[in-house]
Amino acid sequence: MSEADFTVRVLSAVGETEAAEWDALSAEGPGGTNPFVSHAFLAAMEDSGSVGQGTGWLPTPLVIDGADGRLSGALPAYVKSHSQGEYVFDHSWADAWHRAGGSYYPKLQIAVPFTPATGPRVLTREPALAAPLLLAAERFCAAHGLSSAHATFIAPEQAPLFEKAGWLLRDDIQFHWTNRGYASFDDFLGALSSRKRKDLRKERAAAQDGVKIRALRGDDIRAEHWDAFWQFYQDTGARKWGQPYLTREAFTLLGERMADRILLVLAFIDDSPVAGALNFIGGDALYGRYWGAVIDKPFLHFELCYYQAIDAAIALGLERVEAGAQGGHKLARGYEPVRTLSAHYIVHAGFREAVADFLAREREGIASDQLYLGGRTPFRKEDRSRP
Repeated sequence: MSEADFTVRVLSAVGETEAAEWDALSAEGPGGTNPFVSHAFLAAMEDSGSVGQGTGWLPTPLVIDGADGRLSGALPAYVKSHSQGEYVFDHSWADAWHRAGGSYYPKLQIAVPFTPATGPRVLTREPALAAPLLLAAERFCAAHGLSSAHATFIAPEQAPLFEKAGWLLRDDIQFHWTNRGYASFDDFLGALSSRKRKDLRKERAAAQDGVKIRALRGDDIRAEHWDAFWQFYQDTGARKWGQPYLTREAFTLLGERMADRILLVLAFIDDSPVAGALNFIGGDALYGRYWGAVIDKPFLHFELCYYQAIDAAIALGLERVEAGAQGGHKLARGYEPVRTLSAHYIVHAGFREAVADFLAREREGIASDQLYLGGRTPFRKEDRSRP
């Protein structure tokens, strides 16, 4: 495809595009199957002030218009002045480059802000536009003095696009739950070893004792529910990150724009919400994102974030649950180690060579860890390889 057949533009917000055109870039249909690359989600981050001036996440979507003038491709991209909210850690790279006399920031991040969930990062109506989009990212870095470009939590099927462009791939591990055709939670428990099955039942009973749990979707999610969840989210954010990434307005906008793709699980005591977990519903997966509580109740975190998510995925016929970054404790609860991928373009040739060497050594350790963890799942031996 010749460059005469398309036009590359750099925007200052996803909100500058028409929602229908942006969402049509997903091959699966309007909105696609991944809620986080939808116009509704990304524009809500912008409109709520969760990203933008002063946040270190400056929206810089790179888009391609086809010869017909229609939006034909896009990268959800941000100029970053730090490495917070990414969940693929490159602080050591930044430190090394600074010690060598370079400036690692700003950099270009092709990602969904604050969201360690796998999904497409190259959005196109035509596969042939993937290469020009990635080349546009490289040229943007060169033109604006950026050290690098990073695409995080890329869908595995898009990895060859980045490899072909010469970007460096990086491996990591998350813990996902896989639906192996289970008809119910008890059916899932039947695949576990006897001891683990008993442990999970005890945890659920202890977590549910004295509380009422409600799973809310669509119009059932009201302003008072978001008010309560905001309290939970602030508590967790203050402990984990120092301050929450999302503003209060973000939850209101998400509820207004995509409530049908949200599952909000709340725990109540005497009709007052005391804990909650926020999930997003995709075409083939349930994505667990945020959780918090104003009480300290044993196993309530596991119940709301992991077991309720499994219940929902089974009921909705979804293939998997992605419960976010980190968390080896998920392993004992039926969440298995899964390889995740990011891709990295480093402008400076010498620095790129050093990063490539680091990634080769890191990849060996990640593969070893995944093999070790895969052998420690709670499943019965005959169920570990069950499709």
